[in-house]
Amino acid sequence: MKAKPTLSFWQIWNMCFGFLGIQFGFALQNANVSRIFQTLGADVNDIPVLWIAAPLTGLIVQPIIGYCSDRTWNRFGRRRPYFFAGAVLATLALLAMPNAPVLWMAAGLLWIMDSSFNISMEPFRAFVGDQLPPSQRPLGYSMQSVFIGVGAVVASFLPYLLTRWGVANTAAPGELPHTVKFAFYIGGAVLLGAMLWTVLTTREYPPNELQSFADPAIAQAPADASGAWKLGVVFLALGALMVFLIIHFALEKELYLLAGGLVVFGLLFVWLAFTRSTGPLRQIMGDLHDMPKPMRRLNWVQFFSWFAMFAMWINTTSAVSQTFYGSSDTTSIAYNEGANWAGVLMGSYNGVGVLAAVLIPLLVRLLGMRVSHLLNLWLGGVGLLSFLFIRDPHWLLVSMVGVGFAWASILSLPYALLSDNLPAAKMGIYMGIFNFFIVIPQLLAASVLGVLLKLFFHGQPIWALALGGASLIIAGLCTLRVREPEASGSATSGKAI
Repeated sequence: MKAKPTLSFWQIWNMCFGFLGIQFGFALQNANVSRIFQTLGADVNDIPVLWIAAPLTGLIVQPIIGYCSDRTWNRFGRRRPYFFAGAVLATLALLAMPNAPVLWMAAGLLWIMDSSFNISMEPFRAFVGDQLPPSQRPLGYSMQSVFIGVGAVVASFLPYLLTRWGVANTAAPGELPHTVKFAFYIGGAVLLGAMLWTVLTTREYPPNELQSFADPAIAQAPADASGAWKLGVVFLALGALMVFLIIHFALEKELYLLAGGLVVFGLLFVWLAFTRSTGPLRQIMGDLHDMPKPMRRLNWVQFFSWFAMFAMWINTTSAVSQTFYGSSDTTSIAYNEGANWAGVLMGSYNGVGVLAAVLIPLLVRLLGMRVSHLLNLWLGGVGLLSFLFIRDPHWLLVSMVGVGFAWASILSLPYALLSDNLPAAKMGIYMGIFNFFIVIPQLLAASVLGVLLKLFFHGQPIWALALGGASLIIAGLCTLRVREPEASGSATSGKAI
């Protein structure tokens, strides 16, 4: 075995620069897609289910792309072909999205756009591990966090800045203002340019050379899951019960999505118990069934954290425009001013997140990872709950300070808490499974938030943000059930966003 050579600062800069483009496009999606849906005639209560493409594609695409990129090698490299393919598809979707003439086409473009982001994003985390020795990985992940924050801040502020520079911020009914259209065009150019920079300025180790280093992945036999059928039967029963309740009480159709998900997982667990397959699906489902106990506890932290973030992403535009600017009419000046300000708020929490990523390791040295994560999640929870009590929209910037600390913590400390509780030989696949508990709460939010708003909150989207705040409080409490790894300070430094 030989040590993996260290890279220079600028080599690491080049290999991480593509993340700027990914996050630029992703932030435009988060800040503006709800606005696009409303402009094309979507009811505010239907927006969560229209967003279902984003988490669903992540659930399906990320494990597949991760599995395929591990087994790819050609003259263009191992991970870079996926970077480039995803960037081209995402750029085309960004250019088409603001010109979608009807709602169903915009929903389809969201699916294509999110799939493309996932094609590029999934191999990027592994790319750092491939290229850098363990001693330099903290710098690699920290540099990614800088590009994530910068891309998110600039993209979220872009419609607001274009308005200040004189670009029209209103349009005829059913059409998007030029501020949004130009922001997406700029986003496509930034995404493709940043990804091309990384693709053209970096190299990858061929598989035989990569395996010669001191930290190769070690293959293991599939886990024993002969009893998985019992869990499968439970999921199938819950799914059937939910279908019965939806039909009997004439509940909202969005809940069929949740019932369908339970049935699918039930069937997969039953299949797992009896299959003789050794393919990727068997490996993923087997490790999902037999995941370590600390990871099971941490999954609950992720579940409530990402439910909150998704609730905020899909409802901030409508909540700010309706509650603070007094309009749900997408053609009005008031609505579009509110939508622009929502973009500023989204950019603000990402900007705070960049600064928080620097401060969180210091906090961990003082309080440990569990308490630090609890504190940060509670700051975010208070920030979202404060939307109910603030009257001046400019004061919402203070709320976003708390959300920014929660966001930086969500993207860093759970991975540090997880790292010492996983077998090194299965780190990749367990990180992929960990993503399930980012995606599943988003699917849940997309299927039930609209129903909850209609039944209990008179369809007012600001209450979705309040529910998100309560969810972050619960997530913080769940953190206390997770074991604190040793040498937490050093672990955290390598897991910044």
